[in-house]
Amino acid sequence: MSPVFPTVREVLALEPVRHGAPRLVAGDAGLDRPVRWVHVAEVPDIATLLGGGELVLTTGIGLPADDAGLRAFVGDLAGVGVSGLVVELGRRYVSGVPRVMAAAAERRGLPLVELRRGTPFVRITEAVHALIVDAQLTELRATEEIHQRFTELSVEGAEPAEVLRQAAELAGCPVVLENLSRQVLAYDPAGENAELLLDGWEQHSRRIRPAGRTAYDPDSGWLVTTVGARGQDWGRLLLRWPAAEAAPPTRLTILIERAASTLALGRLIRRDAEGLERQIHRTLLTALIDHSRPVDEVALRAKALGVTLDRRHLVGVVVRHRSDDPAGDAAAPGADTGPEAGPARLRDLAEAVGQAVRDAKLTALTSAVDDQAVGALLALPDPAAEEKSLAAFATALRRVRLDAAPARPSAPRPARPVDGAVRPAIIVAAGSGVGSLREARRSLVEARQIAEAARRDPRDLPCFRLPHVGLAGLLHLLRDEPRLQTFVERELGALLAYDAQHPREQLLGTLRAYLERGRNKSAAASAAHLSRPAFYERLARIGRILDADLDSVDQCLSLHVALLALDAVRPI
Repeated sequence: MSPVFPTVREVLALEPVRHGAPRLVAGDAGLDRPVRWVHVAEVPDIATLLGGGELVLTTGIGLPADDAGLRAFVGDLAGVGVSGLVVELGRRYVSGVPRVMAAAAERRGLPLVELRRGTPFVRITEAVHALIVDAQLTELRATEEIHQRFTELSVEGAEPAEVLRQAAELAGCPVVLENLSRQVLAYDPAGENAELLLDGWEQHSRRIRPAGRTAYDPDSGWLVTTVGARGQDWGRLLLRWPAAEAAPPTRLTILIERAASTLALGRLIRRDAEGLERQIHRTLLTALIDHSRPVDEVALRAKALGVTLDRRHLVGVVVRHRSDDPAGDAAAPGADTGPEAGPARLRDLAEAVGQAVRDAKLTALTSAVDDQAVGALLALPDPAAEEKSLAAFATALRRVRLDAAPARPSAPRPARPVDGAVRPAIIVAAGSGVGSLREARRSLVEARQIAEAARRDPRDLPCFRLPHVGLAGLLHLLRDEPRLQTFVERELGALLAYDAQHPREQLLGTLRAYLERGRNKSAAASAAHLSRPAFYERLARIGRILDADLDSVDQCLSLHVALLALDAVRPI
């Protein structure tokens, strides 16, 4: 799709202009400027009446006779942003425009064109304006197609990959969907090299900082809009505009916003295929977590399902995969890692949790509680049975998953190697037991937080409880706390920004090596595979960037806690 406005180069190629035997005298660097309108002027102070983007036509009869006046005339036109100046020879200037005018136009990058043959200006204005109107009609048709296409996608409940494919096809540009942690959720390279597009994405994305909910970042060449609904933003949609010297046309802004609204709507209405009983389980668990229904109503509806919650000892349990990425714990090479892999493995996990509850002869509400985890609210007749019941559930869950693995190639492995340690692929976490349904939310939320905190723990524990999660776990529990995020930015923000601007250096890794080895510079230099002088120079640079004394125990302790908090905030 062509831009709305023709360029100066395109205008010079029109038949009425070519009839005037045009010759470019100066400002060839500005030939690709868009022409918003054509204006005929014969007075020197015309600049005050212009708004920018006009192609000015003149015979020169009213222009100043002195050099200073001509320089001022050209400077004023360039100052308001006109696209170019066309001078018809014969009335004021016979053999050519004055050299001082050409020199001034060249300095300002303003295209200056001579028409060496008389040409009615009205034919030029008619031709250019017709071109503009035709382009605007084309733009309107394109906008109508955008609305129609994304309305159909919304009604059909299209998956994110299909929404991005359509957006890239309509725009002819690469499109990327990322979450708020700058991790890519989906993309379409629009025929370009996907590996190059996504290489070092997080650092690249952090440098894209448009002003506003939908805006163009000219420094990076990306058009960006926020994705979310009901006041909850969960990602950004980015479209790369190749013509970095000019802002993208309005239709692309409309396109990216419609695509973002389609993605947000799809996320709201998309539901996994579940039976009615499983839907009710989900509704009741969600009601307990969100306080969206009175607890008495939850208890009544649960009892109707055969799950008695009154006068029971309640324990919240959350089961999740250690990795958010289905490809990170696939059981076999070639396992499904496409768009359906995430929802499919969450369904598998929910089925396994439900089966484990039945095998352990327990009573519970069970359902997925978010995109990565399955929750269970165990209803026990006696508080003394808590540990025994949790152990029975964990054993039954492991047995169910091991039994299912050979028949379901996409099921996660029981364990996988990470940094030399064997980490179980599934985490079972339990909150503190409570004596009433009104307190059940606290147990469920605690279990979810413990499950998050345990993702970096290499131990193969049957069930993680609050005492198992140490400092790193505490920071995971607090990772959504704005004050912790502010602390990380205050301590490490300058270094993270430096690394984003200098991706080859990655000084954060140098700082991590230094702190993790107890400030032993020799050991840290060896671990970082750097010579001691090079390592010392990097430490000095880190100290200058952070304005910190890296020989100070207190400052290094603060930086080390900030690193652990950064690990908690970032996804695995």
